[in-house]
Amino acid sequence: MGEESRKNMSREERLAAKLRENLRRRKAQARAAGSLARDSDAANATESLPNPVRES
Repeated sequence: MGEESRKNMSREERLAAKLRENLRRRKAQARAAGSLARDSDAANATESLPNPVRES
């Protein structure tokens, strides 16, 4: 958004634009956090598998 277009926007339009930017940023952060959590859960699941019982 350029300087000129920002000056011509009303207060409500500026607030709406900022809210949309904030929502996009928060969604991206949530997606990144979710993918990190899934990766960490997958890594923990493979590490915490019990050893198979061996009969001698």
